[in-house]
Amino acid sequence: MRPAHLAGADKPPGSQMLEQPYFGQRLKALRLERGLSQAALAAGSMSPGYLSRLESGARPPTARIVAYLAGRLGVPVSSFAARRGASLAELLASVASATEERPPEEVAEALTEALRNDDGQAPALRWQALWLLVRTRGAQGRHGDEYALLAELAELARELALPELRARVCARLSRCALTLGDTATAREHAGEAVALAADLPAGDRVAALHALVSAEAEAGRLTEARGHAEQMCGLTEERGGAAYTKALWATAAVCIRQGAHREARDLLERALRTLHSREDLVLWMRLRLAAASLLLQITPQPTTRARALLEETGPALELVGTERHRQEVLAIRAHLAFAEGRPDEAKALCAEAERTGALLSFRDHVRLQALRGRLDILDGRTESGVRRMRELAARAQEARNVELAAETWRGLAEALAGLRGGEGVPASREAAT
Repeated sequence: MRPAHLAGADKPPGSQMLEQPYFGQRLKALRLERGLSQAALAAGSMSPGYLSRLESGARPPTARIVAYLAGRLGVPVSSFAARRGASLAELLASVASATEERPPEEVAEALTEALRNDDGQAPALRWQALWLLVRTRGAQGRHGDEYALLAELAELARELALPELRARVCARLSRCALTLGDTATAREHAGEAVALAADLPAGDRVAALHALVSAEAEAGRLTEARGHAEQMCGLTEERGGAAYTKALWATAAVCIRQGAHREARDLLERALRTLHSREDLVLWMRLRLAAASLLLQITPQPTTRARALLEETGPALELVGTERHRQEVLAIRAHLAFAEGRPDEAKALCAEAERTGALLSFRDHVRLQALRGRLDILDGRTESGVRRMRELAARAQEARNVELAAETWRGLAEALAGLRGGEGVPASREAAT
């Protein structure tokens, strides 16, 4: 064992805090900033494998290696000195007061680093940081990460023994599970949220009910979903605002699945009138996207109204839209083009939506792929189109999403019936206004 006065003697002066894995993280960041490969940086002094172990944190750096790497990278040795990370309290204050222009990924990285270094002594602060990170990951469409963070939040909520926090995280877990295509788990979380929120303020009860309505509707339990949706409307109608808008929206979605199309249109129009863009621009935009999508699922399809709603969202999409919102727009435009008898445009929009990445919810992804199947059948690639739609219906069934599976089978039947009848692409089926 080395004498205490020699401990750390192989490190550069003033670098007592130079420890792994921080050193490796800084080394990799500096290398990538300069566009160097590991082989190029290691050339002449060490093997790429050794450099890789340094970057991964598997090997500690020596004074000679640090000096060499600093010289190769053109930075002072002090560039590798560890910096004190911001505490959770400091970071939360910074995020809360930051401008909206701060990139979400930058916020997420800062939160992740602070959580990694947190000593766990302030669970309430950790809750706030995790909740912010959950919202950021959700907005980025990284729902697998979002779900994992929510599971950690659920454990922390139990530790804090606050029913309102447990109800909120259960409701969000339900929505996230539904987005990932796990209908059964979504119903379990939503049921727990409703039970926890029974004695909480109306806002928490409404959020829990909203999660339950969505999960029940996806599972094909439409009677229960309709009852809970009407309960939401009753809780929110008097005070109005965003909560009432969401209640009307949820009820309209259930009505469409029940085949009550006229009632669904009336509810959607009421929802659209209840919210001004200056109150909540993101919700205002999301509502119009959802309304356009829902309108294209009723018969006859009011394509003119759906197109108008899409066009309304243009400025808001540029201002506050995320990549997921843009992908949703592409998917809706593809369905609209198909409904209006423009299959080539629909095909191009489907391809463009797929190139932007997998950000859509499970339902929207299945519906877009089913449209691709119908377009394949229309193009004469009947076997591949039928196979695609059968696989999608099976996936929806495995996810216990009975309603989505039924919709996919129905679309396949319509496509094959049109093929036998020689009808080709559907003409625009514009509803009377």
